[in-house]
Amino acid sequence: MLSLKHTLRVAPRCLSATPLPSSTLPTRTFLTKMAYNASKSVMPPISQTEQVALGCGTIGFDKEIFTGSPSLKSLIDTYQPKLTEEEQSFLDKECNELCSLINDYEVTTKKDFTKPVWDYMRTAGFFSMKIPKEWGGKGFSTACVSAVLVKLATHCTDANATVAVPNSLGPGELLVRYGTDRQKEYFLPKLADGTLIPCFGLTGPHSGSDATSLIGSSGVVEEREGVLGVRASFKKRYITLAPVAGVVGIGLDLKDPDNLLGGKGEEGFTVALLERGHEGLDMGPRHIPLNSAFMNGTVEGEDVWIPMESILGGQERAGFGWHMFVECLAEGRGVSLPAGSIGAARSVASVVGAYTRVRKQFKVPIAEFGGIQEALADAASDGLVCIAGGDLMNAIVDNHEAPMVISSIMKQNCTERGRRIVEKGMDIAAGSAICRGDNNYMAQAYMSLPIAITVEGANIMTRSFQVIGQGLTRCHPHMLELIYSLQSDEPDAVDKFGTQLKKVIGHGAENFALSIGRGIKSSFQVKTRSKDAYKHGDKLLQHHEDQLLRLSANFALTADLCFTLGGKLKFEELLMGRLADAMGAIFLGYSTLHFYHNNRGLEGLEAVTEHAMLRLEREAQQALEAAQQNFPGPLGGVASGVMGLACFPLGGFTKPYKPPRDELTKEVSNLFTKPSEINSMFTELIYTAPEGERHQISELLRALPLVCEADAIASACRKENREPTADEQATLSKAEAVRDKLIQVDVYEHATEEEAQPGYVRPAIQGTEEMFSTSDVKNFSKYA
Repeated sequence: MLSLKHTLRVAPRCLSATPLPSSTLPTRTFLTKMAYNASKSVMPPISQTEQVALGCGTIGFDKEIFTGSPSLKSLIDTYQPKLTEEEQSFLDKECNELCSLINDYEVTTKKDFTKPVWDYMRTAGFFSMKIPKEWGGKGFSTACVSAVLVKLATHCTDANATVAVPNSLGPGELLVRYGTDRQKEYFLPKLADGTLIPCFGLTGPHSGSDATSLIGSSGVVEEREGVLGVRASFKKRYITLAPVAGVVGIGLDLKDPDNLLGGKGEEGFTVALLERGHEGLDMGPRHIPLNSAFMNGTVEGEDVWIPMESILGGQERAGFGWHMFVECLAEGRGVSLPAGSIGAARSVASVVGAYTRVRKQFKVPIAEFGGIQEALADAASDGLVCIAGGDLMNAIVDNHEAPMVISSIMKQNCTERGRRIVEKGMDIAAGSAICRGDNNYMAQAYMSLPIAITVEGANIMTRSFQVIGQGLTRCHPHMLELIYSLQSDEPDAVDKFGTQLKKVIGHGAENFALSIGRGIKSSFQVKTRSKDAYKHGDKLLQHHEDQLLRLSANFALTADLCFTLGGKLKFEELLMGRLADAMGAIFLGYSTLHFYHNNRGLEGLEAVTEHAMLRLEREAQQALEAAQQNFPGPLGGVASGVMGLACFPLGGFTKPYKPPRDELTKEVSNLFTKPSEINSMFTELIYTAPEGERHQISELLRALPLVCEADAIASACRKENREPTADEQATLSKAEAVRDKLIQVDVYEHATEEEAQPGYVRPAIQGTEEMFSTSDVKNFSKYA
């Protein structure tokens, strides 16, 4: 195959230097024409929406993965996440102050924040972290916004959701980028000081994950009394902050049947800015997403008149909404939603880890049970993956990039891992995690994560369609030009197609060879690697970078083989889902190595990184193997054979990735059930209340060193067959009292307002009393 690659790259130069006999030229043109016609017949035309999507956002490291040879060095050299002193101060002061004002259980019970909480979010700038300082906002980096959202998520998921929207896909960011001068001057200061709370109305009842279909949300350009505007009707739902928002950005499908726009703006997806109270605008009714309290509701209007000056960006931006939406979506999908999962990951690993040392069964801390260790180690390494992915994604966005494919990977992967992490935590904490009340720090995250999984496009759709559907056309080094040549009516379209086809074949041939070579090499590396090799940082980085390079070549080759499906690829969602799994594991693997490089020297980081990388590599291998075994289409058998030969050239030997060994699992678990530097790193963004305040998370974290000291004393006394000293006994008694306090769950005299009414008797008790009233014997003591 190396010779084929060489031929494909060198042949055009040879042809120009030494012309072939004329008799051979028609054959080459004829074969190219045949391939062109065959490809054109199976490639559906690109819609206007698809063309816009392909031109929006940016590509970067996602394209490197599609080349088959991404560079860890380029990640390390390019992206360095960091906070300024001002941003760190906001995290330490304002963010902590907001958390101190919130009682999470009370919020979920009353389904709203108190007015002091709302007032503080407004005046302290929580709704304007991304608005530039020139307009009165904070002008914070994406890394800071993410850190704030993470800390809020560790204390109150509803606060996380409420603060997230104005700082991601809200009218604020859209106004900064696209608003007219007049719109900026009016709206931005009011958004910055909290006078106006924003929301964005996109999704309608019939839209679902296809939010930009705008079904049921239309506008027609009209002229009234000499003023150009839009008559709009819309029905929106799932709109976060709509019940309390002062301004909403409405997505409309604009039509101009009378050509009134006159070439200034165009038909299509358009965003209008409407303030609460606008005639005909109805916003206020609420949804109740599971047990959450964050404001979410409907925005509706029938024949609402919208002056052209209320179109976001003015008339010139009519029809430009898709560009606005896609380019701003990267932050909402890739940053805000993963932040909630990162908060959950930090809490579960460290706080549940502390709980396993506090909680005893059979006179032994449950931290010593193998099943607990397995669940906690998985939660911790998944947590590191989410933290690492978030750090890299934040740095990418702060580098003025809007990577649509990577943001989709981050949203889908982190929310799915977040759900797994919280489920592990719920399983470990057991009865402590199912009883609601102030002592329960797990329940709300458990009930909130399914919401995160559905918003901004449900994960099933993101995984089985969006990541690869968009990635293959947008990030493949040659795919887009090939598609454009098939859509072109230019005289040289066939020649352009031929050039791009050769590049695609050459790309596939190169990754075929790389897959074989790297596959054999990496398999030998895994088989001969010592159990403690991960303890040496340089070797850890080099080994796992080699594995990711092998998997990237496998992935890139498989992506090339998708060309055998032509336009039918978009209907092969099982294949696309498996490739999304592989690409997600590869990207997050590089993120994890990037994080390790930036944080080397942290005690325990090697073990958790090793655990995470082994799992990610296995995920990618399993996804590629499933794709190979089930490759669809008329040429599926051929593609499967090529995949099998390239990706697994020596059969089972070249499928080397296994789950982490038990020794490593125990080591990782131990790092989070005892004080350690990696454990402290996880707790950095967990909100802790001042000592003396009732706050279960804070008390568990503070109890960990004490109960570990007590366990060590008890162990020493057993080994030495002696009684504890007076000081040791004091420590043991203090630890026992703390344990007894922290394992308690909340108890209530009544669970509902009805139960609290004087004279209330539960229906079941009423029935018992009624049945006893007809009995001669009222209780056992009188039975004789």
